[in-house]
Amino acid sequence: MIGRLHGTLVSKEPPALLVDVGGVGYELEAPMTTFYDLPPTGQAVTLFTHLVVREDAQLLFGFSRESQRRLFRDLLKVNGVGPRVALAVLSGMSDQEFVSCVADNNIARLTQVPGIGRKTAERLVMELRDKLPFEPHDQDAPGVAEALAANSDPVGEAVSALIALGYKPQEASRAVRGITTKDLSAEDIIRQALRSMAG
Repeated sequence: MIGRLHGTLVSKEPPALLVDVGGVGYELEAPMTTFYDLPPTGQAVTLFTHLVVREDAQLLFGFSRESQRRLFRDLLKVNGVGPRVALAVLSGMSDQEFVSCVADNNIARLTQVPGIGRKTAERLVMELRDKLPFEPHDQDAPGVAEALAANSDPVGEAVSALIALGYKPQEASRAVRGITTKDLSAEDIIRQALRSMAG
């Protein structure tokens, strides 16, 4: 099991990352809450990881904080929740917001995450309530990572990232169109789009 990686951040195109560790490039997927914490490409990065082994693939997921990985693993234990849905949950809300949603039985907010219907949201609350609260140590406010490396089309990159996170193309395009995107990086556009879709 690969539990942690420390190396050079080669590329970051949500939700995909490439980290060079001693000359070996590790491909990972990460939630947007981790992307907000990443340094610029070319700099050192440390990520907590979770490896999912399937018959047709080995998928490595990366997280900037142990609390994110812990929540990801707890989500995977819920019936009907796979890695994609767990990644979408961690992209659409912070650790603390998810803890609050479960504690407050906020089904409506949970169903706003792509891939989560009412029955799955109810299972999340039922199965995870007794495991909460964790200690999320949310660090989104101070030291938010610098924007993604300059991209010729940050709007297109943002739409692609939202689709990769599980949103329908029409939903992603509509959310991005509702934002004043001038001078914004793809990461900033994604952040604002996720907030607008969360209501």
